[in-house]
Amino acid sequence: MSETAAITPKIAWIFGCMILYWAYCIVWGIVGARRAGTASEYFLAGGKLSPLLFTLVATATCFSGWTFIGHPGLTYTQGWQYAYASFYALTIPLSGILFLKRQWLLGRRHGFATPGAMLAWYFRSDLLRVLVVGVALLFSVPYIGVQLRAAGFLFNVLTGGLLGVQFGMWVLASVVVSYVASGGLRTVAWVGALQLALLVAGIVGVGLLALHYVGGWDRFVAGVIALARDDPVRTPDGHSHYLAIPGAIQWVRDGSRAVGGPWTGTMILTYLIALMGIQVSPAFSMLAFASHRPAFAAQQVWASALVMGLILMVFTAIQGIGGHFLGADRAFLAARPDLVNPVLADGLGQRDLLELPGGADLLVPQLIDLLGDAAPWLVGLLALAALAAMESTASCYMATAGGLIAHDLFRRFLLPDADDHTLKFVGRMSVVGVVILALLVAGASGEALALLGGLAVSYGLQMLPALVGVCYWPFLTRRGVTAGLLVGLAAVTLTETAGLNGFGIDAWGRWPLTVHAAVWGLSANFAVAVALSALAREDDERKLESHRWLAEQTVLPPGKRRWLWPIGVLLPAWLLLAVGPGAVIGNDLFGDPADPARWWFGVPSIWVWQLSGWMIGVGLLALLAYFLEFGADTVRIGDRASPERDRCDER
Repeated sequence: MSETAAITPKIAWIFGCMILYWAYCIVWGIVGARRAGTASEYFLAGGKLSPLLFTLVATATCFSGWTFIGHPGLTYTQGWQYAYASFYALTIPLSGILFLKRQWLLGRRHGFATPGAMLAWYFRSDLLRVLVVGVALLFSVPYIGVQLRAAGFLFNVLTGGLLGVQFGMWVLASVVVSYVASGGLRTVAWVGALQLALLVAGIVGVGLLALHYVGGWDRFVAGVIALARDDPVRTPDGHSHYLAIPGAIQWVRDGSRAVGGPWTGTMILTYLIALMGIQVSPAFSMLAFASHRPAFAAQQVWASALVMGLILMVFTAIQGIGGHFLGADRAFLAARPDLVNPVLADGLGQRDLLELPGGADLLVPQLIDLLGDAAPWLVGLLALAALAAMESTASCYMATAGGLIAHDLFRRFLLPDADDHTLKFVGRMSVVGVVILALLVAGASGEALALLGGLAVSYGLQMLPALVGVCYWPFLTRRGVTAGLLVGLAAVTLTETAGLNGFGIDAWGRWPLTVHAAVWGLSANFAVAVALSALAREDDERKLESHRWLAEQTVLPPGKRRWLWPIGVLLPAWLLLAVGPGAVIGNDLFGDPADPARWWFGVPSIWVWQLSGWMIGVGLLALLAYFLEFGADTVRIGDRASPERDRCDER
């Protein structure tokens, strides 16, 4: 802790809000511990998680501290070409639409407690069970570490150095561990409900705050015009990189060095596919098993795609772009002082965020800090909102990681007859262990932490072929899926910065051909899985019967069945045009980026294209989830099995 900082009203409000919020969390931890009499109640809320609670906790888990702090920061540095990443509000739940309901059906029928148990039963493979736990830890530990480091950094900035980064990390970790380890998944769900409300209010609040200090909408647009005209970074078409993406693809060895920025149409699409790894990760499989009914569409369509999509498309864009007009961009301040309200300049010590290593992460904390004197109570609430965003993701991954270790490692290989008390104890100790590992990761350098955080989601995506096999395609075999998963993990590593830094492989650099590492991994994963499955077929009646049963449970009326192919064609077409190579159309469809007088709606064409694509995407996801029933609560089975039962031992 710094000796130079003083306890100001702002800091007092921050501490006060934190203490009240953490008290709420700990109370729910105590309540959860009292209700968790069995292992099923502790790890899976007894399979009785309501549709509303699932919607709230799943949405809070999907949108982490990165959404609150990192996303506006990168929009500041990259402009609207990176703002296409806001479409993860649609692509993340898309993977949930495709897989969560079918996993719930299998879990309810067979009593699976974990995705490892499901895959082990389906493919008759304990190796896959262990690999699922490995993927979950590769996903969870870095992801939790990123959230803890971000929280410590936030506290450090907002308290003027009174709290050190490491101190903030350990305090947050201690509080989260206390309520997650004690109360289990039910506690995570109830706390997640409040966390989501704080996340939404916080992002909207900071966006409105930024617009207020910029001077209103007209001044914001005038600033955008001047920013684009003065921008020294140009796409291959000669447009400002703030207002256009740099083509459909660039045939460069190192995609991160693409001309005009790395966010080509192909890069954007593959990045968004990478983020689909969130809802195909083991944690979300366990959330599905914990749900009382397969009523997932509300989360997938309304909470994520519509509400969070609107917030990301509008309010984070205003935060990111608006930073240039508030004194964070020294070059723009010097060139156009008439369009700048330099309120951020003093807080940044006259430094330029564009030139500071990791400077983009300072933008949102500095925006919040603007109210330190005028409204310290609001600083406390906004700081709490940012903290809640970070905590929501960390807590869910802690809880589910503990369940995976307890069920798939401890009970399966060490103590098959473990009682509920023992399983809960192992789960709690596993949560503590995961957090300690995450703290060690969080203590790494900023570059190493960013790398590990980027790898986490890409690793999670590699579960996709296994889920395709279980839910849709009996063609895939045990050997194919297992080998594919291992190859996919390796390909991800080698096409990220880790390949360059860790193994000295620089033949292709990072994101070669402006294709994200996750998709390089997934491509290799599927190729190996399909090839080996074709070479060594497995005629397993269990697999075939499972797919026949799933088909019976998800059959559509004839009037709906005929729409499967049209909607199935429209969906990838939308992806290719809205956020893929076809997104280049949006650079100038609604006006010349270089001529504001020709902007159709008074804003850059790229923003209009993004908003249009988002609205169409919400409609397509609604059709898929409700009309075609991929996420709708339409099933024919009752509670035939309890999630407490685990059929994974049947060989």
